[in-house]
Amino acid sequence: MIDTQEIEVQRTEHSRLSEINFKNLPFGKVFSDHALIAKYTNGEWQAPKIIPYGDIHLSPATSALHYGQAVFEGMKAFKNPDGEILVFRPEKNHERINRSAERLCMPKITEHIFIEGIKQLVSLDRNWVPNEPDSSMYIRPFMIGTDPFLGVKPSDDYLFMIITSPVGPYYSKPLHLKVETEFTRAAKGGVGFAKAAGNYASAMLPAKKAQNQGIDQLIWTDAKEHKYLEEAGTMNMMAVIDGKLITPPTGSTILAGVTRESFLILSREAGYIVEERPIAIEELISVARSGKLEELFGVGTAATTAHVAKLSYEDETFELPPIESRKISNQIGNQLIGIKMGTVEDVHNWNMKF
Repeated sequence: MIDTQEIEVQRTEHSRLSEINFKNLPFGKVFSDHALIAKYTNGEWQAPKIIPYGDIHLSPATSALHYGQAVFEGMKAFKNPDGEILVFRPEKNHERINRSAERLCMPKITEHIFIEGIKQLVSLDRNWVPNEPDSSMYIRPFMIGTDPFLGVKPSDDYLFMIITSPVGPYYSKPLHLKVETEFTRAAKGGVGFAKAAGNYASAMLPAKKAQNQGIDQLIWTDAKEHKYLEEAGTMNMMAVIDGKLITPPTGSTILAGVTRESFLILSREAGYIVEERPIAIEELISVARSGKLEELFGVGTAATTAHVAKLSYEDETFELPPIESRKISNQIGNQLIGIKMGTVEDVHNWNMKF
């Protein structure tokens, strides 16, 4: 049972809403008027508050800045045709941030702070949820260790915040991806399954090297042999081969994506054969060479469904089938975004509506 107690609100005196061009929203650069903040001290969470969005004060010795205790989540809010706000499966993000927190030796966040915090924060800034096509409000909960202490140990104190940002599409075109065989994102027993800030920092150099070659993103491979496909930098990966939807199983090196799980559920319900199994890079490249790689795409909160138009591996680049010819990714991807936007029936009751 979620505690629905009202959260204390300090409203901004100067809304920036009138300054925003909702027809031109870069991803992650514009922020709504308010934020939620909660502090963990003396072994328990203090009452959360909603405050005006702005800078926060941290000691230069803040432990997260030195030792990396930082986790986060991402989800989106949409307006349905009746003007109601829909947030897709926030309870799954709550479960996942607590798995991430546990792995990084951080305290779990209560349902009241996370779920009710999202509801009340987004309700307050509901006019920041865009009505424009391909736009949404991106919701970013995060937690950091805040002890002002230069010693390698778990922090005793933590800061949890939720900020929101009206956004346009993360990817505005089909992608050119490269199979990465030199650098490693995650190893078994590590924190690859967690949404930990350090995972993204370590991926930036190889991603930049690829972008300098005209490549949009990397497909990561296993750390031991670089023989198996894992995930891309911002999304889980899926392929269609012989009419079957295939995706690597989640584990200690792959993030358990909420969009991924939802896509697989809808695909099975639509009658498609779904295989969660390791995908050998040799297999992927072989079917790409022969023209039998019917679809390759990524799924994620920010990316939604991101089609791959070109695939590079070592010295080869493959042109993949036209986007309009792709059956599964288009059908299920459109169904999923329709559920999130309230234009397709939500038979699973996935949306939190308010």
